[in-house]
Amino acid sequence: MTNTLITGANKGLGFATARRLIAAGHDVWIGARDPERGKIAAAELGARFVQLDVTDDASVEAAAASLRSELGHLDVLINNAGINAGGSVPGTDLTVDDFRTVFDVNVFGIVRVTHAFLPLLRAAPAPSVINVSSGLGSFHQMTETEWGEWVVPAYSPSKAAATMLAVSYAKALPGIRFNAVDPGWTPTDTNGNTGPQTVEEGTDAVVRLATLGPDTPTATFTDRNGTVPW
Repeated sequence: MTNTLITGANKGLGFATARRLIAAGHDVWIGARDPERGKIAAAELGARFVQLDVTDDASVEAAAASLRSELGHLDVLINNAGINAGGSVPGTDLTVDDFRTVFDVNVFGIVRVTHAFLPLLRAAPAPSVINVSSGLGSFHQMTETEWGEWVVPAYSPSKAAATMLAVSYAKALPGIRFNAVDPGWTPTDTNGNTGPQTVEEGTDAVVRLATLGPDTPTATFTDRNGTVPW
């Protein structure tokens, strides 16, 4: 059975991804900051829960130790946890703290979790790490398409970094497949529950990558329609 961990999976895209991967035969662990919400979500899904706050070193290390005691390996890690703190704060009002809050989850959280779970990933026959990024982090999308109308000064750079982390890790750790995905404009708490897609459509790209096994590519940035221009 494929062992999969999804961060921030007690709701939204993470929850929907967990549901679909369980249906595909994965043994899914959902990571969530809030133990009560995480346990409720896991019970509803038929998943397993691990308390995991991606901004807290001790929490991430404890989660890794918990899974090491239960599993011999981790096949798929989905770095799904993300925030858009401050929303469209005017540029004149942005502070270092605004950026630090967003980057601590969307960027440094990926690094914390990936580092902590590397031993379990390396023990898998065809390990895969998927960073949930965004078209709002694509230079092309933000300068050449209608996406450029969006003004999310902290979120966009953080998602650009999330994509580049996948590329950088892919080069540094060639034994593990690292990829980034753009869910597309899908209703979640991050965007005020707006968007034309269904949550299922928003999880198409990540589910596809998570189920490719040994055929998984590396260093790609895709959405449900294919390659996303960077």
